[in-house]
Amino acid sequence: MLPTGQPGDLLLLEDFSTFPATLLSRPIGQLNGAVQEVHYIGARSLPGGVWENAICHQDAWLGGDEDGRPYLEQHLVNDRSAYSCPALIAGDAEWSDYTVAAAVRPLSLVDMAGVIFRYETNHHYYLFALTGGNKVRLAVRLPLEEAYRIARWRELGSAQFQYDVSRPYVLKVENVGSHIRASVDDVLLIETDDAELLKGKVGLTSNVPARFYDVRVTAMPEAKERVTGRIRARLSELQTLREENPQPTLRRKFSTPAFGAGRSVRFGDLDGDGKPDMLIAQNVARVSGDAFDQISCLTAVTLEGRVLWQTGRPDGRNALLTNDLPFQIHDVDGDGRSEVVLAQDAKLQIRDGATGKLRHWTWMPAAEGPRRPYKLENGDAIAFLNLTGSPDRHEILVKDRYTNFWIFDNRLELLWRGHGQTGHFPYPFDVDGDGRDELLIGYALWDHDGRQLWSRDDEMKDHVDSVVMGNFSGDPQAEPLAYYCCSDEGVLVMDRRGKILKQARIGHAQNACVAKFLPEMPGLQYMTVNFWYNPGIVTLFNAAGEILMQAEPTHSGSPLLPVNWRGDGQEFALLSGNVREGGMLDGQLRRVVVFPDDGHPDLCAYAAPLSGGPLDDIVLWDQERVWIYGPDRPAAGKRVYAPLRNSSYNESNYRASVSLPRWVDRTA
Repeated sequence: MLPTGQPGDLLLLEDFSTFPATLLSRPIGQLNGAVQEVHYIGARSLPGGVWENAICHQDAWLGGDEDGRPYLEQHLVNDRSAYSCPALIAGDAEWSDYTVAAAVRPLSLVDMAGVIFRYETNHHYYLFALTGGNKVRLAVRLPLEEAYRIARWRELGSAQFQYDVSRPYVLKVENVGSHIRASVDDVLLIETDDAELLKGKVGLTSNVPARFYDVRVTAMPEAKERVTGRIRARLSELQTLREENPQPTLRRKFSTPAFGAGRSVRFGDLDGDGKPDMLIAQNVARVSGDAFDQISCLTAVTLEGRVLWQTGRPDGRNALLTNDLPFQIHDVDGDGRSEVVLAQDAKLQIRDGATGKLRHWTWMPAAEGPRRPYKLENGDAIAFLNLTGSPDRHEILVKDRYTNFWIFDNRLELLWRGHGQTGHFPYPFDVDGDGRDELLIGYALWDHDGRQLWSRDDEMKDHVDSVVMGNFSGDPQAEPLAYYCCSDEGVLVMDRRGKILKQARIGHAQNACVAKFLPEMPGLQYMTVNFWYNPGIVTLFNAAGEILMQAEPTHSGSPLLPVNWRGDGQEFALLSGNVREGGMLDGQLRRVVVFPDDGHPDLCAYAAPLSGGPLDDIVLWDQERVWIYGPDRPAAGKRVYAPLRNSSYNESNYRASVSLPRWVDRTA
């Protein structure tokens, strides 16, 4: 038990007696943790009550009882301790001038176990921990990593302290202003001052198995009143912002029995009626992992839920995935009607959009690289390029995972091929202004004729999760820049010649979008979200690649989509449809639009102007149903913001979404 003499009013009291005596989260079937890169799965990110699992893809925490005393256990041996630690957090970002105490029993002496305080993100917080069996450590983790997969810490103090695994130790931290006092079993061991962070949540952490029995957070009455006042003011401001914004209103919903899927969906006009439809793909993983998935069923439906056609046998067990699938909707032959282009059964195929009937096909290229379970290439993703001067992009790129790609014309004749560190998905962009696309794929730029113009593939230790290029500065004379989410390499900004201008080691940069999030700032802003071992950290950059702000509004991954919700020139970023962790962020990273608690699905989300107007609709779906929302009121004013977006035919779970400014005048 914790000492009863800890003064102050309670902010938190927890003995874990309400936690189930089992794992608080569990793996999902055959899928790895990457399923949460693009799907929201609340059961793995919200263990219960006031506590949140900061590293959502780790099933690190379980409840139990020891001699009738409830405990919480972190049961993993953390092999990523150089840059990430399991963390269960609670409290509020406004908590300050408090005392946190927890009973901690390490079950190993190899590494640390302790408490977190002043937590801002899982890359920025204070730690007080027992470590190595013979000392305590007080340190602050800084938000940018020192080097590839190396966290940057500033040590604040340490002291010799012998401990063993036979009993719990009460770790207590008193922090008032910049002053910090850290003690074990009421013996003061470290006292110092530091003002890196002056407020934040509390948490529990360890790199080895450890048990936590009781947690108490208190603050003196006047400090608690200040905290309560700040929280009240923030919530009041947030409520006002939410009321000023259009509310999500349900437009329609329909079911997808047996043929539904996760985030393996494309939107486009399949039947030629001028309205977008939905193409849903199911898949079956083969060989190992997610490198050789194949499409098992395709179902085309209208946004009213009417099935247009279906190929393959639907099976609800084949719904989720942790990768892309090679299929797109596009008028690839330029006849004014959409086709479906896909790779399936080692064939590159073009099917009629309205009926699904096969029009043309060719064998996929021979598989290359170290892993070749099949003679012919399986296909990982498909994109369309303009290599001949046609702005409609009729050339077809097919890539593997992660080293080769092939370019075909729209008659399925192979034009040329490339090799390198391809990453997940390419970005076509006319860099030199000749009317034809160059190709950004991996850390390389290729010309339209297959010449590699430059490459930095060999310099980077991790693959590209998303890449985008453009002049987002607001200065029409400025050169376009390339922006990379580089997994554990963080964020890179390069010029058109491949020179690195900026690198920010923010952790595992997973997904990005470019939009006008801050109307008062020149140009556009680049927003990213992290995943592996530091999920949910959202970072906002300006067009020069300088960090404007960071926050951790969610503990899951997200496609991070721009949303034109008001039509007044400011866009929001969509996280997910989850009532608690989802919604839309503004340029201050505030959750200014939330979805109603009406039982809607929240596994997947998509934003686009599907209703024909300039404002976006939001599609939320899971394996069984689709719900479509729109704003509850139209845009005001004579001019309406109607941004230009990435082409829908180059859809991917890994693409960087781009929203370029455009205004339209209202017609009478």
